[in-house]
Amino acid sequence: MAGDHEPRVPGSPEEDTLGGQRVTREDTEVPARWPRSFPVSRGPWPLLLLLFLSLAICFLLLVTTLVQVSRIPKSPAAEAQDRQESPSLGSASQEQVQSGLEQIRQQLGQINASLARLCRPCPWNWEPFQGSCYLFSRTLGVWEASVSSCRDLGAHLVIINSLAEQRFLRYWDVRKDQRTWIGLSDHFREGSWQWVDGAPLQLSFWQDGEPNNDGDEDCVELFQDTWNDNVCTAQNFWICEQPVVPCTGL
Repeated sequence: MAGDHEPRVPGSPEEDTLGGQRVTREDTEVPARWPRSFPVSRGPWPLLLLLFLSLAICFLLLVTTLVQVSRIPKSPAAEAQDRQESPSLGSASQEQVQSGLEQIRQQLGQINASLARLCRPCPWNWEPFQGSCYLFSRTLGVWEASVSSCRDLGAHLVIINSLAEQRFLRYWDVRKDQRTWIGLSDHFREGSWQWVDGAPLQLSFWQDGEPNNDGDEDCVELFQDTWNDNVCTAQNFWICEQPVVPCTGL
């Protein structure tokens, strides 16, 4: 029949009409797989490798340029300018050092002043006066025991050399009506008075009628404002004396 389609030969490409042109079905079908020669993309790694190599090359060029620039000798004008600036820098550095040293000296002075306020030229419970420290005993003892007690403290039984010292002892002794041993005696020769350091008596403050050696009185005691000789076995207070220790600065 005229209206029937012609039978297609098996294995022959099918044909269609598209826009008045005959197109075979083989032309419109997508191949089953890509040709082996077509390149397949493997991700961004090749691009990153290329970027890394470019950066490395730029870094090497920069280092090479800096080395070459550093080897270029300075011009005479630049060297002259450097020599002119060097003394000024040295002078500024010396001024900074001097300023720092001056600040340190000021701080040391302040520390010394603070230490001077805290310094005690005499031990605790000792009273200072005109270069000496005095300890007024709180217990009683014979004259020889008083000498030993002061010696054990690194001091000696008091030696009175001036009217000011005599008045000081009278003023500071809280037992003003009690008898107190001083470092004076005539042990070695009767009537020859000597201090405990071996010095002979020159200035004295004897009470009227003393010393009278009544009953072999060989030791001297301070009583009120005057001196009196008494037997060395009497029980009296005593006063120790030692030099002050100056406060040393830093």
